[in-house]
Amino acid sequence: MTGHLPPFHLAFPVHDLEAARRFYGELLGCREGRSSDQWVDFDLYGHQIVAHLDPTVTRRPHHNVVDSHDVPVPHFGVILNMSEWRQLADRLQRAGIRFVIEPYIRFKGEVGEQATLFLLDPSGNALEFKAFADPARIFAK
Repeated sequence: MTGHLPPFHLAFPVHDLEAARRFYGELLGCREGRSSDQWVDFDLYGHQIVAHLDPTVTRRPHHNVVDSHDVPVPHFGVILNMSEWRQLADRLQRAGIRFVIEPYIRFKGEVGEQATLFLLDPSGNALEFKAFADPARIFAK
């Protein structure tokens, strides 16, 4: 991973746009971009994510075991630097968020050691935020 990465785009369903605005805008601090009565653009750490209204959206939870934790699938998120990750984890804990997987260090002492946390948005979309002490090891085997 070298140089500047282009922004990623992800569109996903939500059952309530106002709940999405509170979660992504107020809780996560995402700047809101364009919107309509059917969708809202958010700036998630420089990436464009778009919450599309689907009042019938329901999630069927599926999990895969990773480092002895049940990781929700599918999920999306951002790899932050360690300082940003700690700030986000602290903010979410202060807000009383119910985590799917509490903030912790995964694969401790191994090549892929990383800080991670998982949570659900109000529509049941799973998000992961992680950080590597050494970002050069993101794809290390």
